Amino acid sequence: MDFAFDARTEELRAKLLAFMDEYVYPAEAVAHEQRAGLDSPWRNVPVVEELKAEARRQGLWNLFLPDSEYGAGLTNLQYAPLAEIMGRSPQIAPTVTNCAAPDTGNMEVLAQFGDEAQKKQWLQPLLAGEIRSAFAMTEPEVASSDATNITTRIERDGDEYVITGRKWYISGAMHPDCAVFIVMGKTDPDGADIRRQQSMVLVPRDTPGVTIERAMQVFGYEDHYHGGHAEVVFDHARVPVSNLIGEEGGGFAIAQARLGPGRIHHCMRLIGMAERAVELMCRRAVSRDAFGKALAQQGVVQNWIADARVAVEQLRLLVLKTAWMMDTVGNRGAHTEIQAIKIATPRTVVSILDRAIQLYGAGGVSQDFPLAELYAGARTLMIADGPDEVHQRSLARRELKKYL
Repeated sequence: MDFAFDARTEELRAKLLAFMDEYVYPAEAVAHEQRAGLDSPWRNVPVVEELKAEARRQGLWNLFLPDSEYGAGLTNLQYAPLAEIMGRSPQIAPTVTNCAAPDTGNMEVLAQFGDEAQKKQWLQPLLAGEIRSAFAMTEPEVASSDATNITTRIERDGDEYVITGRKWYISGAMHPDCAVFIVMGKTDPDGADIRRQQSMVLVPRDTPGVTIERAMQVFGYEDHYHGGHAEVVFDHARVPVSNLIGEEGGGFAIAQARLGPGRIHHCMRLIGMAERAVELMCRRAVSRDAFGKALAQQGVVQNWIADARVAVEQLRLLVLKTAWMMDTVGNRGAHTEIQAIKIATPRTVVSILDRAIQLYGAGGVSQDFPLAELYAGARTLMIADGPDEVHQRSLARRELKKYL
């Protein structure tokens, strides 16, 4: 395993680091001020639109897609350090580079499983940043950590599918540019194979029978840069049969293919969040005095900073190993490592952010510093893409199987 950055990665890292320093970090405060004057909290603010144009001009656009026909053509190992850099400002950087969830996962699905008509209608505008999208899987009435529980029905009626169900925490759905949902539901609810009961269909947002019932908050945050989260009702919404992605019964497999790279992206952005937290801790520690000496001279603060550095270095190596394995043996071959990073990264980064908040005192939970919002995002990722406990259960079974 060689995790040294190749020339292409080094070039993109240098450009992205400069872009962050020159444009992204200064835009954080500007975006906060501009958002206060918008008629919708989920609409992009002017500074974000300006940064999108600059990112495209600099070639920092669609970096996440491994297929050079659609994106930068980077491997997981090449993209991982770039995702880490963007994670230092997770509300702005992924959005302005068109590398933000849920659009990234939806573009990957369409690139891998969509037919030519679907790619032309939906993938091309997403790649161009002309529209946004949402992924509708989670439901309020069932434990969606077990995807076989999903109750939304996708029933065929002649040349159409009829979609009926209720979804919630549908990321991206509140954004005014959200034009399409990828909806997961059951086409064969009584099928013998519970992992072949589900399918995915494309549902345009303006389809009759699709209702955005309300916005969902995350620890009180609107998550406006991700297009918000919504509770959505599909009441006998009809779409053409041609809107099926892949084949009937293929929804579960498509979901797994979508989540593999997504977990790499999430974990590397989390490491970027941890690096931002460590930087903020150090700056605070050397600039504040308490009980007659600088916080940086307090033993407990030194322990927090040292432990954070060790943890970040450990996590980065584990995630880079996972990215390398995905490139060399595929998602299935890297299954154990993918689950390991999903378990280890959010909980560790939450701990680091918690210490950073403690160091900042009242400022740590305020809107004047990014720590509280970073904490909310990191804590959510202990649930998103499958709760940690589900991954622990599966990982333990795989380990135990060696001895049975």
